[in-house]
Amino acid sequence: MKNICSPSAAPERRGSPRRRVVFPAIAGIVLLAIAACGGGKATDAAVAPAAAASAAAGDSYDIAKMDFKTPPAVLSNERHTGAFAVGDALNMDAMLKPLVPATVKEIRLDTTHKIIEIAPGVKFSAWTFGDSVPGPAVRARVGDRIKFTMTNRSDETAPGVRITAAPMMHSMDFHSAMVSPQDKYRSIAPGQTISFEFTLNYPGVFMYHCGTPMVLEHIASGMYGMMIVEPRNGYPTKADREYSVIQSEFYTQPDPEKRKVDGQPLYVLDAERLRSKRPTYTVFNGRYNGMVEKPLPAKPGERVRLFVMNVGPSNTSSFHVVGTIFDRVWMDGNPDNQFRGMQTVLLGSSSGAIVEFIVPEAGSYVMVDHHFANASQGAIGIVAAGGKPEGGDPEHHNMPAPGAPTDPQAVKGKLAFESKCLACHSIAGGDKLGPDLYGTTKRHDPAWLTSWLKSPEKMLQTDATAKALLDKWKIAMPNQGLSDEEIKQYLAYFKWADQNLPPPKAASASPAASSTATKP
Repeated sequence: MKNICSPSAAPERRGSPRRRVVFPAIAGIVLLAIAACGGGKATDAAVAPAAAASAAAGDSYDIAKMDFKTPPAVLSNERHTGAFAVGDALNMDAMLKPLVPATVKEIRLDTTHKIIEIAPGVKFSAWTFGDSVPGPAVRARVGDRIKFTMTNRSDETAPGVRITAAPMMHSMDFHSAMVSPQDKYRSIAPGQTISFEFTLNYPGVFMYHCGTPMVLEHIASGMYGMMIVEPRNGYPTKADREYSVIQSEFYTQPDPEKRKVDGQPLYVLDAERLRSKRPTYTVFNGRYNGMVEKPLPAKPGERVRLFVMNVGPSNTSSFHVVGTIFDRVWMDGNPDNQFRGMQTVLLGSSSGAIVEFIVPEAGSYVMVDHHFANASQGAIGIVAAGGKPEGGDPEHHNMPAPGAPTDPQAVKGKLAFESKCLACHSIAGGDKLGPDLYGTTKRHDPAWLTSWLKSPEKMLQTDATAKALLDKWKIAMPNQGLSDEEIKQYLAYFKWADQNLPPPKAASASPAASSTATKP
């Protein structure tokens, strides 16, 4: 890298085309660098007006005006037995309440272990803040004082449910706070209570989560939420609708003890899938297609503001709304980090953003993770602004969540299918990215299906049906290297699906849709 103070680093000559286009930020850096090198009175004169204007306007990030003073956290053995989530600043669903004007916001988020339903018929053993997944969204503004209290109630039996995970240590980590982690974010045992406070110094959309090792497992089990911190003077635009959207991943496996909840098999955390970043579900606001089942209402011409957070714990999100363009995007939820006219927002784990768009006309606007594999696992929702009936197919990016079999072989086949096959296939979801496998055990005998799954490349050399599939879809079925046991699991799941799932709409509407020449 050249020394900017050296003669060789001098600006280009006046007639150079590159000399005529200088971005303001780059120009400012150059002027400051020249000033640091002793650039003379002319440089000082150029910098002084900008510095004076900045001082006159005031610096909203002036460290001297921030509050870093926090009393030590208070730890006690006093058990709270009331509501799991308390505070006027809490929002319990996607529709956000207006900001509460009080400058001191007291919130309680107790930890619990409970069973949640992450997809139809899929009961998952979760760990929570405030007894919900995700935890309630907190809304505040720069300068507010947060007084937080949490009781570890993981040893309590959830009402009406006897099956919960073993009690354990938990903690709270607010990304919006500037505090000593060793003091405020310490882990507390079941029955203990921790209280601490802090002042909000920066605006943004921040994650909160449990910070107890293994952090990966605690987040993947449901211990996360969003804190919205508004600028002191609010946002520069006026929104007609405000919603929170939190994307997260679930890594599930059938309970090794084969327990059931309400007649449905219990699912628990799959540590192996978790470490290898292979989720079984990727969802918005804690549920597969939950925001399709309950769309976010809007009207044509309105400005919709979405507070979006990808909590991960491990994968990225490419957030997109079909049918519109983001008029403004404030990365990390800070209006100083502004982009205009964006189609998609890339969010890493724990990254947030505020996106605003205008609803151009009546219609159903699909929110989706443009990583389509994530969308196929449930990361999809709808902003419903009239027009097309909301019960229709929202978009081809998403596939219906397969039901939940109880037979152990079929359960394993279901998990394997969702891990390896959903990017191309559906079951009872229609031909979208690839052939719908619904009815395959009725079209082919087990021997044909076994040969196809075992060695599709050999089948393509001699089998007429296999050749017809390749001719239709243009992409050869890859060899997955399945063992004989894994093939049995797939066939058990396919058989269960054919016996228990309703046929796709396309199949019931058109006899040609069930042709053996185009279906495996």
